[in-house]
Amino acid sequence: MKPVFKLGLCAIMVTGLVACSGGAEQRRQAKDDFSYLQTTPLSQWQTLPDQAPYFSTNYQIPEQDFKGEIGKNVDIRPPRQVLDLVPGARIERDSRGITVAVANEQQLTQLWETVERLANDKTIPVETQAADQIDTGWIAWEKEDSAHQARFRLSRLEQGRRFALGVNMIDSRAKASDEPLTPAEQERYNTLMTNLITVSHDAALRAEARRLAAQRQSDIPMSFGTDRSGLPVIIARAPYDVVWEKLPDMIKPLGFTVESRNQSQGTVKTRHVAPNDERWQALGVEPISLPDNSYTLLLGDLGNRTSINVTDSDGKPVKKATLEALSPALKAAIAQLSQATSQ
Repeated sequence: MKPVFKLGLCAIMVTGLVACSGGAEQRRQAKDDFSYLQTTPLSQWQTLPDQAPYFSTNYQIPEQDFKGEIGKNVDIRPPRQVLDLVPGARIERDSRGITVAVANEQQLTQLWETVERLANDKTIPVETQAADQIDTGWIAWEKEDSAHQARFRLSRLEQGRRFALGVNMIDSRAKASDEPLTPAEQERYNTLMTNLITVSHDAALRAEARRLAAQRQSDIPMSFGTDRSGLPVIIARAPYDVVWEKLPDMIKPLGFTVESRNQSQGTVKTRHVAPNDERWQALGVEPISLPDNSYTLLLGDLGNRTSINVTDSDGKPVKKATLEALSPALKAAIAQLSQATSQ
């Protein structure tokens, strides 16, 4: 008997939260009574003799055969949506499944590498695998209402300048009956599979961004200069986001403790307690002449550079000589931090 993989929704928990308690069927079904199903059918309107009938079209009920579930079979859960996690991607749906169309071949290659990684680490069971197509094994989605299991075909699609990932359900089966999946359920499970891939892809991109940021952070050149208005500042030759993330670790060896910070305003409120002589000797720099007090560090975005200024508890800039001494101290703290990280 072939194994069935149970994919927990925690793996793609960002696709939505289950607001109802109880079992899967309770989450799917309405809990009120279904007496409306016994509603008396509509009857022909009777008019008085010699009365000219008049009917307003505002209240006319269309006469046609509406297809859909009724009563307890109505699925009240909100539909699953494909998460917008692939930059610039366009989501296309049809009766076969979901297509994630991306901008270029490089983006498709990255997305397909995510699929292959999920297959290789057995997050997705594999029935057959080729260079640009994977047929999965049987999958059951935990915490879904389904008594069904499904198999999917994941395809790398390239045609001319069109690049896309295809996610199509190719087979399904029931655990206890022969009842097939409804089109809504098929779309739901295709969406779950698509989100499993896109969430993993987004996580991989973020991890790579953090790795590259860590490389750039390992050596941030510092110099003393002036900002656009000509005021003295420390210039960090790294993007604002990089310096912002690294700053608390950079200033800690210098005796600064972060109390609060606001990235949009570029303010970092700190408390300074002068380190002992051994700390300065370990950094290899002269001690900074800065009284123990509260200070605010002000960061400015200069494109590929970041300005750093310091004001005291009264909001007045510290002396130019203090900033000049702080610049090599920050550089030494970065070097020490980079050395500790590489070990």
